[in-house]
Amino acid sequence: MSFDAEISSFIPLDLIVAAPKVLLHDHLDGGLRPQTVLDLAAESGYTNLPASDADSLGRWFSEAAYSGSLERYLETFKHTVGVTQSVGALSRVARECAQDLAADGVVYAEVRFAPELHVEKGLTEREIIEAVLAGFESGVATAAAGGQTIRVGVLLTAMRTAANSRSIAELSVEYRDHGVVGFDIAGAEAGFPPTRHLDAFEYLRRENAHFTIHAGEAFGLPSIWEAIQWCGADRLGHGVRIMDDITVSADGTVELGNLAAYVRDRRIPLELCPTSNVQTGAAESIATHPIGLLRKLGFRVTVNTDNRLMSGTSMSNEMELLSQAFGWGLKDMEWLTINAMKSAFIGFDERLEIINTQVKPGYAQIRAELDTRLNG
Repeated sequence: MSFDAEISSFIPLDLIVAAPKVLLHDHLDGGLRPQTVLDLAAESGYTNLPASDADSLGRWFSEAAYSGSLERYLETFKHTVGVTQSVGALSRVARECAQDLAADGVVYAEVRFAPELHVEKGLTEREIIEAVLAGFESGVATAAAGGQTIRVGVLLTAMRTAANSRSIAELSVEYRDHGVVGFDIAGAEAGFPPTRHLDAFEYLRRENAHFTIHAGEAFGLPSIWEAIQWCGADRLGHGVRIMDDITVSADGTVELGNLAAYVRDRRIPLELCPTSNVQTGAAESIATHPIGLLRKLGFRVTVNTDNRLMSGTSMSNEMELLSQAFGWGLKDMEWLTINAMKSAFIGFDERLEIINTQVKPGYAQIRAELDTRLNG
């Protein structure tokens, strides 16, 4: 038995936090600190919050999110979006996001948000984007001053239920040398296929720009197929419903359908979000989450938080839950982290540098520390 196998079910949480991690699927408006929501509500005159103290508000978000419905889950965002309608608010939440992720051991993150959701009080989309970029720059600098290294790339999201995707796609290209690394569409899947936004995706492909598409979360294989074959997605946001094209027989034999085989063969990354997937009903539990089988089958799986506030989670929490559910050890954590880094929307040389100078040395250090604790 290998060293990693022997300790696979025993990774102290402090070492999971210290281990370098990479996050590709995290929503800015889904990761606010509860106290920040309260502060911004007071500053802006927003009076619709369901609780008046941070602990109660945090519990409300988590409880509301455990509905088993993506549509109900998305309703919680009316509050976080409602309090982020100013330059100051947007800069603050971006700054705190970078700091929180860095404190959790995340060395590279792609954080997404929809500019069109923050125009209610007159901000232009460019003002919104620049406020978020400035906030991330400040947060990264603050983290660095405290000895924590993180790089943050922004994904601009268009809402699939609206008709603004081409404009947001153009802005993602306009700002791609200023911190924006890609494009996304999000929102309710059923009835709003990705092909409604084909013009945006064709534009992005002409501009050699990167994009991911929320697909295969609340809707099945047709959404995944359109995202890949019609729209040309580089990655799949969630993609957990690819399991609908995988048959597991009673004797344990596994057969991949044509679409699942294509996704695996082409190494199309799956931005899996275990806790969020359980909340929205895309998976029954962490223990039965498809990530376990998809990992065994060699899919390009990555672990993500989706919405840290609503899910009451972090990258370290997700890794701990998966370690407990599947007996995964540091080798698995490193494999998942390198998968994510390989799939990031920054340049190849930058990805390789982070893998070689932060991820691999970081895990070597964690292994040495764990060995010392176990063997004295």
